[in-house]
Amino acid sequence: MGTKRIKSNSRRNFIRNSAAIAGGMFAASFVKPFNAVVFAANPENETGKWYGIGIDLDKCIGCGSCAKACKTENNVPLEPFYFRSWVEQYTITNDEKINVVAPNGGIDGFTQTIPDENIFQTFFVPKMCNHCSKSPCVQVCPVGATYESPDGIVLVDKTYCVGCRYCVQACPYGCRYILPDEGVVDKCTLCYHRIKKGLNPACMDICPTGARQYGDLNDKDGNMKKFLKEHNCQVLKPHLNTGSKLYYNSLNSEVR
Repeated sequence: MGTKRIKSNSRRNFIRNSAAIAGGMFAASFVKPFNAVVFAANPENETGKWYGIGIDLDKCIGCGSCAKACKTENNVPLEPFYFRSWVEQYTITNDEKINVVAPNGGIDGFTQTIPDENIFQTFFVPKMCNHCSKSPCVQVCPVGATYESPDGIVLVDKTYCVGCRYCVQACPYGCRYILPDEGVVDKCTLCYHRIKKGLNPACMDICPTGARQYGDLNDKDGNMKKFLKEHNCQVLKPHLNTGSKLYYNSLNSEVR
């Protein structure tokens, strides 16, 4: 009898406490509305530049100019398997099937193969290095060739790289590859050589719709903070906790 009473009281207390917590959370939602932005990364220091990237999917038209400009600017091999930046086309059919294509990274444009009457939704998603603040690629590199710059850009020192491919396997976004002639890893640098000269990354300069931008996440009045405040932004694969600094507006849940 005593044991049953204890269990009953414990159950009653659990329900009462749970209701109180839930009620507190509900009330708090009116005091401080839920922010839809996934702030996946936090700077170690709030002084100095700390770069992030914003892509507005509502503006992307899938022209592939970004991918082409990236190859030209950074001497990326022209073969279709090497990309620092590329564009994918997602097509969701009326029967809920998902078709994803990226022919030559989107450089040559896209041809829709699914009849219009069977399409529920279609859109384009540019991909590139997420320049994570907790980068798996940095963590697994055995020689320190992959590192994060003081301003938050993930870079590769090719003089140290041994081509072990650990970082290629560790990147959950598929953003790395091995240069065929040199045998070392390559990836998006956000055109770091241009940024240091006060220029924009090549992919952003070429975008005809202004779908891409980058900026200092530490600048409270900067363009990136404005982008995050004014849009419903998400990052890819937030459950992996990589500290991604690539934010998408209007990111569909089907995008991986």
